[in-house]
Amino acid sequence: MALKLDVMLSNSVVDAAERARALERAGVDGVFSFENSHDLFFPLVAAAPVCSLDLMTNVAIAFPRSPLHLAHAAYDLQLLSQGRFRLGLGSQVRAHVEKRYGARWGRPVTQMREWVQATKAILGSWQDGTRLDVRGEYTTHTLMTPAFNPGPNPYGVPKVLVGALGPKMNQMAAEVADGILVMPFNSDRHMRERTMPAIEAGLAAAGRSRADLEITAEVIVAVGRSEQELAAARAARGLVGFYGSTPSYRPVLEVEGWGDLQPELNARSKRGDWAGMTELVTDEMFETIAVCGTPDQVAEEIVRRYGDCDRVCAYFPGYPVGDDLIGDVARSLHAASAKADGQASASASASASASATVPR
Repeated sequence: MALKLDVMLSNSVVDAAERARALERAGVDGVFSFENSHDLFFPLVAAAPVCSLDLMTNVAIAFPRSPLHLAHAAYDLQLLSQGRFRLGLGSQVRAHVEKRYGARWGRPVTQMREWVQATKAILGSWQDGTRLDVRGEYTTHTLMTPAFNPGPNPYGVPKVLVGALGPKMNQMAAEVADGILVMPFNSDRHMRERTMPAIEAGLAAAGRSRADLEITAEVIVAVGRSEQELAAARAARGLVGFYGSTPSYRPVLEVEGWGDLQPELNARSKRGDWAGMTELVTDEMFETIAVCGTPDQVAEEIVRRYGDCDRVCAYFPGYPVGDDLIGDVARSLHAASAKADGQASASASASASASATVPR
């Protein structure tokens, strides 16, 4: 199966329907919304009836919302989209949860486990009539009367995904969630050495297989078809600097040998020195964390790094990207991943044939 490509829908509900139609024409497979300056569910509500794209929150900040609220939103979007919705949840950082959302912050991995399990339990109780009995450290759900039960969803229960980067969150998500959104401040080496081993450990602990989990790699993309477009795309360097200033993202820099840079990025962020942060991002760092090049080059590099994933969420931050260029990326990615899949299948068949002819 070719990698599926998701791109950002729209910040606001106002232009979401028109944007969904345009992105479907461009050839992407899905769209996502995220917590920014507007509500992230409303754009998906506008998009669902006017397109056939997959829809996803990427991510809804979990802790300020009750699992019941999340379950209702997911149920209705699954119904409205006729089964094309996935609920992506994220933890954010303590300062935002407490000071911006006014919500409770505890042990985020434990709390996220409860939010996933509770949301899935509520959806499951509606779908198959099982008694709701969730009793956790952070949330409790033991009451579901018929008046508040929407009943089975004709399109099934929507998937619940978790945005993760660190090994503990990835392992937990692999145990209990339907999918993982690997956060975009990442590298090939960090994915191989830190992320995938944690995911495999979580699957093993839960007695699950890789087929039970949808893995989506989120990727910062700097793409262009000409030198001029490629030069403009390097504005994405600013997002790399911003992410690198966050203490929880330091492990990505450490695995590449750049851990000492994180405190300086953080210090400059506190001074509001955004230009200075960008200057600290070298070409090597940028090209290790982001994926850069023409549509064909970007596609080949994404497949090389993340070809074992199921989907890719592409970000094009800080520079203009036309729908024709997004379409080029989609076509190149589909072709490159299909080619890689075909080569892998041919190699597996050849190995099987060779094994079958070995005398025993």
